[in-house]
Amino acid sequence: MELIRNMVISIIGFGNQGSAQALNLRDGGFRVLIGNIEDEYAKRARDLGFTVHSIPEAVKLGNVIVMAIPDEVQPEVWVKDIQPNLSPGKIVIFLSGYNVFYGFIKPPRDVDVIMVAPRMIGEGVRENFLNNKGFPVLIGVSNDYSGKAWDYALAYSKAIGAIGRPGGVAVESSFEEETITDLFSEHTWAGAFLFLLAEGYNVLIENGVSPEAAMFELWASGELVAITKAIAEKGLFAQLRGHSTTSQYGHLTWGPHYVTDEVKRLMREAIRQIKNGEFAREWALEKMLGYPVFNRLWDEVMKSRAWQDEDRLYKLLGRRK
Repeated sequence: MELIRNMVISIIGFGNQGSAQALNLRDGGFRVLIGNIEDEYAKRARDLGFTVHSIPEAVKLGNVIVMAIPDEVQPEVWVKDIQPNLSPGKIVIFLSGYNVFYGFIKPPRDVDVIMVAPRMIGEGVRENFLNNKGFPVLIGVSNDYSGKAWDYALAYSKAIGAIGRPGGVAVESSFEEETITDLFSEHTWAGAFLFLLAEGYNVLIENGVSPEAAMFELWASGELVAITKAIAEKGLFAQLRGHSTTSQYGHLTWGPHYVTDEVKRLMREAIRQIKNGEFAREWALEKMLGYPVFNRLWDEVMKSRAWQDEDRLYKLLGRRK
């Protein structure tokens, strides 16, 4: 951590991960500035006491440049604002392997190119830091110009609170591995989980269950948080021992029925499209066209019964305005 103690760390972007890491770094006594366009994120950063510069200026001022803007906008910002302002010896840290792995960003050879990828959302990064807990990160090096890139990766991991605290671990990985595993989760179990719950809600409603009872049973009560916490702490199946025997039997008898041959085929198709770049090209085209499919899919979700009923309940509970 002391390796970067006297360096200026420029966080490019102040969204989910950028804001969490900037706050953690500042609390740890590091010199942090924000690079951002003039928008609501820049305003929030200033409201929290950070100095905000244009992205080109932040790159010039920083010794460490942290790429915390969304994957799909990084290539354009890189070409326009970042690469022209890099000087030899700077350290560029990516929070995911996406753009370097797919070749959308090609950093120069005279900078260190590092990946420090937290395995949780920004809210968790901040919450763990405040509770003196660590968290897992995948670290990788694409270019070791200084000969110290791996040391810098560990130093930054410690600076944001990932390691050096209970529960923290840095796993040596690569830009390729991080990209494949991250996208695979999003394209398989994580997406399926949301739509499975929504369909389960529909089935319960069809069978006379009230919207409130169905929603609290499936996701609104917070029980899912306790289950996922138990999975993380005890293990995927070991946590079942904390359920009733009736629950255990139901899990073990019915669970396998949903992992059909078609599901297995879809999972393998998902990873094929991730590895060969098909998904990355699709997502890049989607951005170029103005996100028509993305916006249509969101419209469909927001018109669904699960969303509409949830909106009413969450407003009553004060969880949503």
